[in-house]
Formats: sequence, C-alpha cells, structure tokens
Amino acid sequence: MCYNKLMDENKRFVTGLDVGTENIRAVIATISKSGEISIVGYNEGKSAGMRKGIPANLTGPAEAIDRTLGDAERMGGYDVRSAYVSINGSSLLSTRTEGMIAVGAVEHEIDLEDLNRVEDVAVTGRIPANRDVLDVVPLEYALDGQGGIKDPIGMSGARLEMRACVVSALTPNCENLKKATATADVQAERLVPSVVAAAKAVLTERQKENGVAVVDFGATTTSIAIYEEGDLQYVGVIPAGSNNITNDLAIVLAIDPDLAEEIKVRFVTGDFDSNKSLAIKVGKEKERTFDRKEVEEVVKARLDEIFAEVRKKLKAAKYDQRLPEGIVLVGGGAKMRDIDLFAKKSLEAAVKIGIPMTLGGVAESVAKPEFATAVGLAMLAAEENPSQLSISKKSPKKSKPGFLKKLFSKF
Repeated sequence: MCYNKLMDENKRFVTGLDVGTENIRAVIATISKSGEISIVGYNEGKSAGMRKGIPANLTGPAEAIDRTLGDAERMGGYDVRSAYVSINGSSLLSTRTEGMIAVGAVEHEIDLEDLNRVEDVAVTGRIPANRDVLDVVPLEYALDGQGGIKDPIGMSGARLEMRACVVSALTPNCENLKKATATADVQAERLVPSVVAAAKAVLTERQKENGVAVVDFGATTTSIAIYEEGDLQYVGVIPAGSNNITNDLAIVLAIDPDLAEEIKVRFVTGDFDSNKSLAIKVGKEKERTFDRKEVEEVVKARLDEIFAEVRKKLKAAKYDQRLPEGIVLVGGGAKMRDIDLFAKKSLEAAVKIGIPMTLGGVAESVAKPEFATAVGLAMLAAEENPSQLSISKKSPKKSKPGFLKKLFSKF
C-alpha cells in the first residue's frame, strides 16, 4: 500500500473517526519522521442513522461523517481519504481460543510464518462464520510444553502452542459501517472497538501490566475492556448509556429531552449530596422548578442499573475486585459531574476519569474523555499503518464535491 507524502517530506498524517450513535468525532494528526504525533485537526458533530452503536441506514451516518470531517479537514489543511474507524454495539465480544502446530525438528527456529499459522489454527472453526475477526491478541505461547512465552520469534522447538483473546463482531454490522464510510469517500482502514481505541489513548503500560479496566460510558452503550499483563483480556458491551438517563428524566418530569439533558448536565452530581438546594430552577425567560429529590431518584436508579451490569461483566470475566489499577471512565457519559465517585461506590474499586495522553499540536483541545476513542484511533493508525491515503489541500484543487453529489455518483 502506498501513501501520498505531505509537503513536508518528514511527515505523514493519520485520521481517527469515532462513529457514535449520538455524536461523531474526528481527529487528524501528523506524525514526524521521529514518530512524534501532533494533532492538527479535530471536530465533533451530531450523528445520524445509528442505533445502539450500529448503522440503521447508510445515508444518515455517511452524511454526518462527511459533514464532521469537512470542518476537521479545513482545520488541518488535508483531505482525508482513509481512517481508522470505531465500531460498537452489543454484538462485540471477546473469545478465548487456543491453537497448536508442529513446526518441524527441535532445532527449528520460530519465525513469523509459524506465528501466522498457529494464529489461523486458533481462529479457524472457533469463531462463527457470520462474525468478522477484528483483532487476535496473543496472550501466551508455549514451545514443546514450556509456557509463559510472550514472543517466541527466534526460539527453537518442534511444537508451538498459543492462547489468544479474539475480538469479533457480526459481519453485517462491520460491512454496513464500511459502506457508510465509503459513501462519505472515506476508506475504513481498520475497524476498532471504541473502548479498545479509548484504552490506547488513556492507559499507561504500567496500568495494562498490573490490571485495569476501561469503561466507555457512551450515549446508548457502555463498553468494557480489561487489560492485564500488558494484553487485552476481555471486551464486553452493555446496550445502555447516558441517553437512557436523559430519556428517563424526560418521561418522569414530562419535559422535552433537551431540557432533561440540561438538568442532567448542570444539576446532577454522582455523589447525590442531600445538602444541596431542594429545588432545581431552569430557564431564563420562563423559569421552571423541579424537585431535586425526584430528579436524583430517577438518575440514581438508571446509574445503579448500568453500573450493576458493568459489575456483572467484570465478574463474568473473573476480574471483579481484581484490578490493582482500578477503573478508567471515558466517553460522553464521563462528563457527568462526580460520576467517578458514584462508580467507585458501585464497583468498589478505584475510579478516575480518563483523559487522552498529551500529544503535540492542538491536543489540549481534545483532552476530554469524550475524545478518547478518536485520539486512540489516530494513535493506533500512527503505530500500525504508515500508509493511510491522504491529499494535501495546501495546493490549489477543485472544491470537494457535496455529499449528495458523491452519494449519487455511487450509482
């Protein structure tokens, strides 16, 4: 695969595209010859045509992607042709698998071809045909029965075994997401679970080694990724998120969702401190008053439900109260005030809000929990794929065609 160099021969650039149910976030970054990442463009826009993390139609997400990327491209000065794209939804899951191959005589040195063969054996027949494999994470290798090997390249042995964590999603969901991005003239170089991408942006190697979980508290889903001994151990998704809180408030208080969202963001805190004023007053021209106790009961009931499901996932993965580095919260729901305090009580673990690690450029503008996935996608693209196709906008060129023109051109 090739790529078009920037005007600065020592730099290339990559794009992370977080396609959520409620919002779409894009991050464009340049990578210097020395490997330093600088964010040069970003944007956040409303999503459309997505339901609980998966496309409900193609035109809605495509138009939203096109619109969101447009402003990020103008800021960064580049025309995006490919990106690492997030995928979410309850069809995402991780599966533990094993594989074994004979590699020859005892003096045979393990090479990359051997690793690819044992990976194929570990995956083939163990992942259903209607699922796409998104990632295969080797947890441990064994040579001639001796386990605990992280990297067997160059070692000698006759029998190679592997234990792995395989992350997969339903094939139709993957294909439809790729079609949606393609309709917006963006090739999905790789689909990455949103919580795994977020982990790339907010976790340190020490946290991954000791044991840590990332919880992506999104609008309509809550995703969990667990790391230990430096590797991904588990991925799970709960089909509920912060929008459920907003909808509950709208129903109980008989108000529109926008006002319910304002109340949730401005007045609700995760510590549910009873010392606050008993009245919530909203509106300037026409002031409305709500009972704080009623509001907090609604919010707490939904948070109890969501974090009880998070704890069930941790228990199912056998990591409940087994994470020395605790829980890191990311996503739009993590913006709720003192949500870390609530999560700490509910999960009985240390909890903190995850902020993307410091990078160059305008990185301070995306140092927010809701941008963790988009930043992580760009970081993964920089690390794994030096060949994202891109065109510099710094030279004169025709204006970019509108979305409808691009859509009809497909036919």
